[in-house]
Amino acid sequence: MSDQAHEAGVSPAEVPAPVAAAVPEAAGPGPAGLEAAAPDATEIDPALRRLALTVTLGAIMAILDTTIVAVAINTLGRDFDASLSTISWVSTGYLLALAVVIPLTGWSVERFGATRMWNISLVLFLAGSALCGAAWSAGSLIAFRVLQGLGGGMIMPICMTLLASAAGPQRIGRVMNLIGVPALVAPILGPVIGGLLVDNLDWRWIFFVNLPIGAVALVASWRVLPREDRGQSHHRLDVPGLLLISPGLAALVYGLSEAGSGDGFGSLKVQISVAAGVVALAAFVVHALRREDALLDLRLFGDRVFTVAGVTTFMVGAGLFGGMFLLPLYFQVARGQSALAAGLSLVPQGVGAMMGMPIAGRIADRRGAGYVVPVGMAVCLLGTVAFTQVDAHTDTVVLGALLFVRGLGFGASMMPAMSAAYVTLRPTAVPRATTTLNILQRVGGSIATALLAVELQHGITGRLPGSDGGMLNASEGTDLPATVADKIAHAFGATFWWVVGLTVLGLVSSVFLPRHARKPTAAPAAADDERPAGAAAAGADERPAVDTAAGQDANGQDEPAGKGEYVPVGTPAPDTGV
Repeated sequence: MSDQAHEAGVSPAEVPAPVAAAVPEAAGPGPAGLEAAAPDATEIDPALRRLALTVTLGAIMAILDTTIVAVAINTLGRDFDASLSTISWVSTGYLLALAVVIPLTGWSVERFGATRMWNISLVLFLAGSALCGAAWSAGSLIAFRVLQGLGGGMIMPICMTLLASAAGPQRIGRVMNLIGVPALVAPILGPVIGGLLVDNLDWRWIFFVNLPIGAVALVASWRVLPREDRGQSHHRLDVPGLLLISPGLAALVYGLSEAGSGDGFGSLKVQISVAAGVVALAAFVVHALRREDALLDLRLFGDRVFTVAGVTTFMVGAGLFGGMFLLPLYFQVARGQSALAAGLSLVPQGVGAMMGMPIAGRIADRRGAGYVVPVGMAVCLLGTVAFTQVDAHTDTVVLGALLFVRGLGFGASMMPAMSAAYVTLRPTAVPRATTTLNILQRVGGSIATALLAVELQHGITGRLPGSDGGMLNASEGTDLPATVADKIAHAFGATFWWVVGLTVLGLVSSVFLPRHARKPTAAPAAADDERPAGAAAAGADERPAVDTAAGQDANGQDEPAGKGEYVPVGTPAPDTGV
């Protein structure tokens, strides 16, 4: 059964090795936590409930933050007098920071301990939120969003680590339902909350709203989380890999985004930036293939199924995050809606995703992702193609129906595509695979956002010369002249053809996903209703290893009973803003 948990992100990120010190804290009543260790100990005791509620506070902030900012992009561009290609970095920089920090999370938890890193991630996220709210320019806001992303990217994986360690395999399913709740409602409530804050207070409050929630989470963390977890000092970080992949990604995406101004790709600055990014990433590939403990295990791409799932995940992330950048702007700029009205207009997409995720997950678990993802991508394509034909006066009911269809398609595609990657992998490769998939998803989103911002800016300036770099200064909620509004809407329609192209590529790659599910080897107690509802939010599309009856290995061969095994599940998307 597929349940919900994180943007993505949530989205899934690497789940480091379980923190053994957390288990005694969450153990049930009785000497040495014997009740929690019993095979049928599925009840959630008060200590575990307190821990779950504590980390859920942090998860709520991280999940909401991806969607809550989307409706403020137009306001930010107007207030800072910034072009589309510049202000898009409020989203792009955050996504890149999430991608970069994912592989660091597993190492940092093993090195310093989950509790300590949980507090550090909260402090980073809150510091970034406070600084974003106090930003004085577009450049400062982008820099502070990167800091916020570094903290936010660690929150969900560490949350999962703490819960998985404390709950154990018998209780993990019930505990993960707590994380599934915010992941279900975030795509619906995020834009609405953002619109309320922007319209009735100020855009700065979309960041300041995190501070009281984070303060409560920090106090609760000090009182509830286990303090014995100190980590292990012998784990080393792949520093050369980090110094190659982080600047490489940033330079590549920066060059693509700067192509929207001046001479476009003919600009020397753009060419140098793109070339530097490509060279750095190529050097990282060479480095990663030679080093056993590289930041990312690129040898996973030697597995055909993993490669296909990775390409599909990249394209799904690109179509999803790229669309979420365009849609609020269309409602605000082309149709003159307020931030709140734009947020409410996006609700059908979140409802569609919420309905599609669990259904698709169940089918993928039983039949295989190859039966689900192509259908989901085709549905998403249907809803996206229609947006290439919209104008400034398209009926709102029609738009809502299209958004519902689009959300339904993405909800049915994202997590089954990711879970398909585990069908042929050994359990020991699952954490590294999850890290790679999450990075692909977010890098796809950041590159798509940069490219779409460039295309939209060109489209608007080409149709309306002198429109200040593509950002209109008309106040939200005011009606533009019909001819101007139609030209702007046509620019959005033309830009949506790029989203259609990304969706088509995702559809084509999804056709090659496996049409068989990995046979579960868990004991009967680990049936569908015991699967973790929020596994994806933390970064794991699998269950903890458990002793099993005789089953099959990753390649479908018989293996002896008693071997620990991971069972991939079609868990839903993280804080993706579907």
